[in-house]
Amino acid sequence: AAAAALGLLPLGKTQSPESLLDIAARKVAEKWPFQRVEERFERIPEPVQRRIVYWSFPRSEREICMYSSFNTGAEDPAAAPGGA
Repeated sequence: AAAAALGLLPLGKTQSPESLLDIAARKVAEKWPFQRVEERFERIPEPVQRRIVYWSFPRSEREICMYSSFNTGAEDPAAAPGGA
């Protein structure tokens, strides 16, 4: 209520703090590929795996477009592995 009164939040809207699991999973996903995490640690609880995978995917439309239009460098798309 105090934050809303100061104009920091819209009236009627509250924010809950991010969970420690989400914070840690996001930091891991920012630094290491998931495959490397799997290779490094023997046992990763499933909820932790799910959150790391979730945070491993790009968030912005620009990043999604960049990764979805991956160019292998081959001139002929049919020549690339799994080509057209």
